[in-house]
Amino acid sequence: MRTIFALIFVLGTIQYAGQKTYTISGIISDAKSGESLIGATAYEKDQLIGTSANVYGFYSISLPADTVNLIFSFIGYEPQKKRIDLNGDIRLDIALASSSTTLSEVVVTGQKEDFEEVQMSSEKLDMKLVKSLPVLLGERDLLKTIQLLPGVQSGSEGTSGIYVRGGGPDQNLFLLDGVPLYNVSHLFGFFSVFNPDGIGSAEIIKGGFPARHGGRLSSVVDIRMKEGSKEGFHGEGGIGLVGSRLTLEGPIGKGNTSYLISGRRTYIDILARPLIAASSDGDETAGYFFYDLNGKANHTIDDNNRVYLSAYFGNDKAYSRFKYDGLGANETEKIRLAWGNAIVAARWNRIINPKLFANTTLTMSNYRFVTSYELEYDDDDFEDEYFEYRSGINDVGLKVDFDYLPEPNHAIKAGFGYTYHTFNPGVTRVEFGSEDDRFGASKVFANESYLYFEDDWKINDQLKMNAGLRASGFLVDSKVRGAIEPRLAFRYLLDDKQSIKASYSHMVQYLHLLTSGSIGLPVDLWVPVTGRIDPQRSDQLALGWSRKINESYELSVESYYKWMRNLIEYKEGAGFQGTGEDWQSKVESGRGWAYGGEILLRKDMGDFTGWLGYTLSWSNRQFDNLNFGRTFPYKFDRRHDISLTLNYDINDNVDIGVVWVYGTGNALSLATAQYQNTFEIPGIDTQVPFYPQSLEFIEERNGYRMAAYHRMDIGINFHKQKEKYKRTWSLGLYNAYSRKNPFYLFFDTDFTGQRKLYQQSLFPIIPSISYHFKF
Repeated sequence: MRTIFALIFVLGTIQYAGQKTYTISGIISDAKSGESLIGATAYEKDQLIGTSANVYGFYSISLPADTVNLIFSFIGYEPQKKRIDLNGDIRLDIALASSSTTLSEVVVTGQKEDFEEVQMSSEKLDMKLVKSLPVLLGERDLLKTIQLLPGVQSGSEGTSGIYVRGGGPDQNLFLLDGVPLYNVSHLFGFFSVFNPDGIGSAEIIKGGFPARHGGRLSSVVDIRMKEGSKEGFHGEGGIGLVGSRLTLEGPIGKGNTSYLISGRRTYIDILARPLIAASSDGDETAGYFFYDLNGKANHTIDDNNRVYLSAYFGNDKAYSRFKYDGLGANETEKIRLAWGNAIVAARWNRIINPKLFANTTLTMSNYRFVTSYELEYDDDDFEDEYFEYRSGINDVGLKVDFDYLPEPNHAIKAGFGYTYHTFNPGVTRVEFGSEDDRFGASKVFANESYLYFEDDWKINDQLKMNAGLRASGFLVDSKVRGAIEPRLAFRYLLDDKQSIKASYSHMVQYLHLLTSGSIGLPVDLWVPVTGRIDPQRSDQLALGWSRKINESYELSVESYYKWMRNLIEYKEGAGFQGTGEDWQSKVESGRGWAYGGEILLRKDMGDFTGWLGYTLSWSNRQFDNLNFGRTFPYKFDRRHDISLTLNYDINDNVDIGVVWVYGTGNALSLATAQYQNTFEIPGIDTQVPFYPQSLEFIEERNGYRMAAYHRMDIGINFHKQKEKYKRTWSLGLYNAYSRKNPFYLFFDTDFTGQRKLYQQSLFPIIPSISYHFKF
């Protein structure tokens, strides 16, 4: 390891052998706010050589000594041209100004087939789109926009979870400023934890993973917070039906330091509290709320050094308290349910020399879940009761990443990282009077590390390759698990309008999520691999073709095949309850595979923008001791998935957004027969039903399909520029034609006594109104 990184530093201090070239490097940023522009391009138009800025805005391009004509550009910004007599290394920082015309804006940007892109199965989202599309209750949601992309499926009605290319919810790596988040849902899954006002960029990678990403099998969702404006004090916020939010940013001192703070809170509990109290004469109170708090500060030490500190804190809390007259004593019953995340990242960027950039990050991530029940008596003759269950995971880590650009045909990335995990797989505490008992699984401590190296190599004008290798290791209970993860991707230009891409990636995941697969409380448990439970593994092959139809339209087609091993599921009838039993004895290990095709037609420019996406897919599982060993469809196997997203700017003050989605119904297990449980009474020659228990026979796991899901949402935004701020009124209709989509199915008896299957729907047509401001 030391040899590899020593070589990187040595190479970074010498010029590329055999050529008289010089390097132009610097930071590309927003002229108004000073924020780095991730992915902005620097392009030499005569030699057709270019590069793109990394996630911190750093770019480096090496060119032969000559007069060069560079063009710096970024989506939604006016290009900037520079003519330079290149006779030595040059530091050139670029500030791009926002475009004044809507024709240059691209609301969703896929990977363009030009000099710099090998990455496939990836989409970047413009936060302007996220803020303009109609959503449930008017609450802007990043993950609900991601759900509209091909290859990405939602779970159940209204939820923000994502299932990517046949993978499970635990196989998505969510990174907020480079720090993993283990739970990304609020309100039992109906909203995500990402407040769009504090987010600067977002990208989802579904396949063709570069070596720098690892630890999950299905996707990487890389979300970067805004850095905060260095040019002046700004803010934005909004008031909706269920919550409000506020974001403030600005410089500190002379402009070398900036900050951003962004908060959001729902107030359903505050509105409902007096109504509940009035209806119960003050004996009952209940509520639910969630909040998010994002903060970030960055400081420029000098031209080559910059430091950042970012943090996120979020929590959900549901509670109730009820007073009533008991037998002999007054009783107070308290129920509490809470879960949330806390993350912190401290980062140091250093430009070592014009060709070598380093980023060092210290991270902390914590997820916790707790539910409790308490019964208090006002009489000492009665003993109070208390029950509590809590679980979670805590990480502390360090990672170092290098970007090295020795010459125009090579862009090398390398790095290493280490994480110390503390798992709390579930502890139950029971108090009854003076007795206090605790039982459940003990905490588990684990060490995870990785090392990677990748090279983006332009072989010739048509062919470009990204080859990488990732080595990872996991130490738990004195047992070491390790893996080598090769990655390979190609891009070949057929002509100036179309290209083909192919990729292979091997992924290893050392964490498992024990999930019941049901909708409800967030009781899923994160657990590590053990001596008995192996790490999850996957291999994915992908092939794609894309064509630029004209300046506005682009069509892309991708196919994939993914096979997965060492997946786990609960045994029949097992769950998180009964925590005195080791979780390893409750699960089965099996395999899965997924394959399909995706089509995306999008229009990026003009007053009328949007996309049409279609996914045809299959996802199956096989466990030796589940479903009699037979293959069965994954719960979120969905044969057909269609999404249509349209956005039309009527004028500078009014725009309309329309979303229509269709999906094959989810698979679920239904009993084909039911038997009453009976027992014998001694001395009586008969059998008596044992009420209310019964036995159900399920012939095929996930052998039944819900009805197809489809829905249309419509939203309209009214903007007006005031003297000191811009305000927006947003009106929306969720499920505009009030489709009764299935949320869950259940058996019940009708008035004739016949047992029938019924469907429960959740959301009819729901109007919303919200107010937004920005200054």
